[in-house]
Amino acid sequence: MAAPKPVGLLISHVILDLDGTLLNTDSIVSRVVEPFLVKNGKSWDSKKAHKLVGKTPYEAAALVIEDYGLPYSTEEWCNIKPLPGANRLIKHLRSNGVPMALASNSPRSNIEAKISCHEGWKESFSAIVGGDEVEKAKPSPDIFLEGAKRMNTDPSNCLVIEDSVPGVTAGKAAGMHIIAVPSVPKKTAEFSSADEVINSLLDVRPEKWGLPPFDDWIEGTLPIEPWFISGPVIKGFGRGSKVLGIPTANLPAESFSDLASEHTSGVYFGWAGLSTRGIYKMVMSIGWNPYFDNTEKTVEPWLLNDFGEDFYGEELHLAIVGYIRPEANFPSLESLIERIHEDGRIAEKALDLSVYAKYKDSPYLRNPLQQANSADGQAELNSK
Repeated sequence: MAAPKPVGLLISHVILDLDGTLLNTDSIVSRVVEPFLVKNGKSWDSKKAHKLVGKTPYEAAALVIEDYGLPYSTEEWCNIKPLPGANRLIKHLRSNGVPMALASNSPRSNIEAKISCHEGWKESFSAIVGGDEVEKAKPSPDIFLEGAKRMNTDPSNCLVIEDSVPGVTAGKAAGMHIIAVPSVPKKTAEFSSADEVINSLLDVRPEKWGLPPFDDWIEGTLPIEPWFISGPVIKGFGRGSKVLGIPTANLPAESFSDLASEHTSGVYFGWAGLSTRGIYKMVMSIGWNPYFDNTEKTVEPWLLNDFGEDFYGEELHLAIVGYIRPEANFPSLESLIERIHEDGRIAEKALDLSVYAKYKDSPYLRNPLQQANSADGQAELNSK
């Protein structure tokens, strides 16, 4: 990801976009609108596709509903999950007294409905600006300028966090500093005008902008709310053992399309349970593997143990408990292999810390149904 450009003035205020930046609207059209079309006996009209250009997924969904006369209101998209790192960022800025504004092209009423589903969000923002409250929506700077005005600060004091090119264009036109968090994969080059481009909100480093730093990183790792998955080990691309010399225990991609959408690409770690062998330390990549230019997002765990044999077909249970770094490309195969081994060393050491080691005893690692039915509510179960 691109490093931030030098900042002459210290940032004092933050303005956040909503759809695709804080809320996971990445797949709303394909997961919500298309089933609605089928259910209501409609078929997609490609001639109407031009209306969706430059729209957020939420806005695109609203347009499709209107054009096709579907009997659903856009409020049915209210309860969209936060993107990884969204709650953490909002809580951190609020607890450190950093004024925040929310600026979205969506109508103000829709914004209020969506954030009402997330505890503490509405109270965290000093100002909320909707697209229906200004003369021109993004890529015009009007929304961001209005946000600065309502916070009684100069635009140059504001840091904008955006996921779209129109949003970045609007922020720069407003004279603000911009962090881009692209919601569309493999489109980083389109965000060159941003001051910094990062992979996800987990990678925001406030201290780069003169803001209070996070204090939750532990020995190069970030504790996350655990998530749990399971499935049979299958043959993958064949490059783990043959090309990298690192045998990954691949899981069936079709079983984890929702999971891949919910979790940002990057390198994670945790514990792996094999039904007949035991529990092992594990490091895992989720994403597009830029060096190999994947066409689909994959989940590829590496169990940190020398098994000496394949175990295809065996049931694998994973408890993912920490984050190491964003997904990255590498100039050579050697540098990629070196970094994977470094990730493994980081995970190996971190999993001995009490904050992570306690999950080794999770019932889910031995029987996923036990975790799903348990009362401790550690995390939502994501498995087929």
